[in-house]
Amino acid sequence: MTSSHSSIVSRLDAVIGGAIAAERIVGAVVLVSLGGETIYSKATGFDDREAGLPMRTDAIFRLASVSKLFTATAVMALVGRGQLDLDRPITEWLPNFAPTFRDKPAFITLRHLLSHSAGLSYGFFEPEGGPLAQAGVSDGMDRTDLTLSQNIDRLSGVPLVFEPGSAFRYSLGIDVAGAVIEAATGVSLPEAMRDLVTGPLGLQDTGFTLSDISRLAAAYADDTAKPRRMLEPDCLPFLPGMASVTMDPARVFEHKAFPSGGAGMVGTASEILRLIETLRQGGGELMIAKHTSEMARDQIAGIEIEGSPGLGYGLSFSILRDSKLAGTAEPPGTWRWGGAYGHSWFSDPQNGLTAVALTNTAFEGMSGAGRFSADLSRAIYAAIGKPN
Repeated sequence: MTSSHSSIVSRLDAVIGGAIAAERIVGAVVLVSLGGETIYSKATGFDDREAGLPMRTDAIFRLASVSKLFTATAVMALVGRGQLDLDRPITEWLPNFAPTFRDKPAFITLRHLLSHSAGLSYGFFEPEGGPLAQAGVSDGMDRTDLTLSQNIDRLSGVPLVFEPGSAFRYSLGIDVAGAVIEAATGVSLPEAMRDLVTGPLGLQDTGFTLSDISRLAAAYADDTAKPRRMLEPDCLPFLPGMASVTMDPARVFEHKAFPSGGAGMVGTASEILRLIETLRQGGGELMIAKHTSEMARDQIAGIEIEGSPGLGYGLSFSILRDSKLAGTAEPPGTWRWGGAYGHSWFSDPQNGLTAVALTNTAFEGMSGAGRFSADLSRAIYAAIGKPN
């Protein structure tokens, strides 16, 4: 082990141990890969605090928005096969999906959907009782009897918040992309995901259904003095003046729950690292080598993301434009995203560095929400001689 590797280990141990000791998170699995070699792999804290079960490196987590990377990769695999086109109107595959902007039909593409520039939204970006709630649209993390097509039909009836391509709003766009995948392949999204992404990569635990219930990590919320066990369902305050985020940890057991391409998958840290590293190294095993650069290109040049200075957005994850503005030691071009159940990941192509941190604590563990993911990043870059 090199001195920088040893420093990464000691610094990360301190950050993770400190967060658990301070009861900011309950448990975490953190992996770091440098130059294609995994140099850090540890499980810390509790998988299930009440049962006294320690976290394990092969724990299965509810992925929330980490799911988006998998769905976007499936889209790009179909683009590579000529079955989808990023810039054709999605009505070619979903003829009934026709939301309007200012009472006029809108031209929406897969590129818009994957880069969150379609004019769609999420219910938690609206006040209580907003248009999406009134239409009964699911954000993909609650338990509902809706099918994917029914949810997309409801979403289609809600007016867009801006003209496609003119702004950025994090949204249900990747759920719509999941419906496009179903239409293009003629099979369910879970089956398409196995065929296009998880199967080729040999991923056994990542998908829309649990492979091993005994390894499922418990879910916690940090809206109290110390993290509490999440309710089934639960409503967590997220943004001032906006609707709460509705999450139901039991959704994972509901076989009728529709496959949400934006929030509905489960998986392990090692399998997420496997996908990210495959993409960072060109995506060859997924037969999308000439398309991975498009995923990592800033798709919203000239558009600012409110509340996220220095960031642009690719196809399903943020792209760092300006390290100083973003307040990070990560270099420009770094990819990053996370998930509401308490997750973060980033990949730094310049240094061949990828980190995945899955926690069981919302929202502290989520990239951009709590301290945890930023502290991990600072520790890693300080260890390799690039402190913030």
